[in-house]
Amino acid sequence: MVLKIKDLSKIFGTSCPHCLELTGAKIDSSICPKCNAVVGVNNVNLELEKGEVLGIVGESGSGKSTLLQLIYQDQKATFGEVFVENYEDKEGKPKNIIEANLNDMNYLRNVLMSMIYQNPRLGLNYRFSAGGNIAEKVIGSGNKSYEKIRQKAEYFLDKTEIPVSRIDNYPDRFSGGQQQRIQISKALSSNPKLLLLDEPTTGLDLSVQAKILDLIKVLQKEIGFSMVIVSHDLGVIKHLTDITVVMKNGQIVEKGLTDQILEDPQHPYTQLLVSSIL
Repeated sequence: MVLKIKDLSKIFGTSCPHCLELTGAKIDSSICPKCNAVVGVNNVNLELEKGEVLGIVGESGSGKSTLLQLIYQDQKATFGEVFVENYEDKEGKPKNIIEANLNDMNYLRNVLMSMIYQNPRLGLNYRFSAGGNIAEKVIGSGNKSYEKIRQKAEYFLDKTEIPVSRIDNYPDRFSGGQQQRIQISKALSSNPKLLLLDEPTTGLDLSVQAKILDLIKVLQKEIGFSMVIVSHDLGVIKHLTDITVVMKNGQIVEKGLTDQILEDPQHPYTQLLVSSIL
């Protein structure tokens, strides 16, 4: 199991003991009526096996991006547990990443996991060159050899169709689609077990979107990492994922094979979501 999530919740604001029970998909609200706290994620349980690609869909405010941020520790969970492959104690027992210290966070975010953001400015350091951004990730994963770092930077830039001759150019010298490719290069350069993607093609031209999606699909098959993809675009989900979960008001309302979810949705909300987009 690459990823296991148990009863994961995130409450924004000052909460009360009733927040989780008084919000959710059935109640059709993520705002607690007693304390007005916002429940972004409400008792989510998920598992992801090696090589699987999981899609998360839902309307704006459904909690899908918050869930991804909790996995990557961009935000701290209020309750719950998250386990990632190879994050264990000395006895080999899985450790909850929610309780990770700063040293462990470096290992989790630079070795075991990587994130590709919708906005490349969140995933790239614009004070570093394209090669420097990749080097930052590679060094964080424990590689200190200049020659090997340079080779990795050249390899992944070439893989993502960025001319290696531009390795020393800064991100703002590249187009939006190229910046996204550099971000993908950086994310993959540490050979992560788990790749997280938050709306990776939103805002890009359709032709660029198609190329980015094909590139991600090829690299996933070639390298073999598992993926979790958040998107409001069902075309992206259909193109890339094996399994899909549907979120509403912070909760999962349906889970299944992607083809099944898109062609024969069971939950009324999923039916509405699919019909409104298709």
